[in-house]
Amino acid sequence: MPLIWLGMEFLTLFLIYLCFVLTAIALLCICTGRKESCLARSVNGASQVLSFVIPTRLQRVTQKALHRLFHTRSCLFVVLHVALQAAVYGEYTWEVFVYCWELQFHLLLLLLPYLLLAGNMGCFILCSQANPGIITKSNHASLVKIYAYDGVLFQKGIVCPTCNMEKPARSKHCSFCSICVHRFDHHCVWVNNCIGALNAKYFFLYLFTLTAMAATVAIITTAFLIQVVLLSNMMHGSYIDDEGQERAVEILFLIQHLFLTFPRIVFMLGFVILLTLVLGAYCCFNLYLALTNQTSNEWYKSRRHGCSHHLALQPHDRRVVYKNIYSKGVWMNLKEIFKPPIVLERKKKT
Repeated sequence: MPLIWLGMEFLTLFLIYLCFVLTAIALLCICTGRKESCLARSVNGASQVLSFVIPTRLQRVTQKALHRLFHTRSCLFVVLHVALQAAVYGEYTWEVFVYCWELQFHLLLLLLPYLLLAGNMGCFILCSQANPGIITKSNHASLVKIYAYDGVLFQKGIVCPTCNMEKPARSKHCSFCSICVHRFDHHCVWVNNCIGALNAKYFFLYLFTLTAMAATVAIITTAFLIQVVLLSNMMHGSYIDDEGQERAVEILFLIQHLFLTFPRIVFMLGFVILLTLVLGAYCCFNLYLALTNQTSNEWYKSRRHGCSHHLALQPHDRRVVYKNIYSKGVWMNLKEIFKPPIVLERKKKT
């Protein structure tokens, strides 16, 4: 039995440690909707350095694996997504929930992460399975009429060489899915689907509930550790240092003591705090895009030519300042996310 418990503890710590590594990957994966992503540039730079010490055959195998992983549709990140949630919620249920229940935490507070998990999984399934707004021969004519070409980021008459159709304004061809998507935002590897006009609302709710999940687990876990410290009266105690001198308990000693007493809980807390900060920042960014009626693709394109405007040379060398022509005010911009114009147009036709 002790060997079984030791194996389970090692596996849990390994999974939680893996979370830290995958969080860094998640930051890079945010950029995967771009033609030349940050991840691609990082991989290319690393491969150039390692090419001097790695055999050619191994390089080819590695490049094929990376291309299949980051440039084709794959369920790997979906599996990792589920595994990470299972690791966090397993630790929360196995230890944090039990300890908090013994300390008489309110039941509704302890059940809140599970309610958010149910909502998050629902949004995840809808986001991954919904049609993002695939442009086909049958709906192309109607989609072209929805958004006007701004003449800067989106030019009239540009034909997609893969789909062999003129690109409607705000659309983009996804190299992962090999389709053109209406109001393309980015391709999200965590849901294994493009984010476009028809599933942007699901992605926004998915991101919001995921952030709320991490924050709730972090708050409850922090409250539990604080309660343990207060009940033990540890802050008023003292300890003997390496030099044999008696010292008052400090924050660093307290953290070390909690880590040695609850290693898995402290590991999980560190991960969910980091995840809350990362997801919170990304959630605020997506809220900003929604309020200004922009997509990640449009924001990135505009920043390549300037922070707040795009400068383009016109006849007679006249500079034209790019402005977002799609913004219709905060309320209408939010309404467009949850009720895209394509749905309204379909209703009009029926």
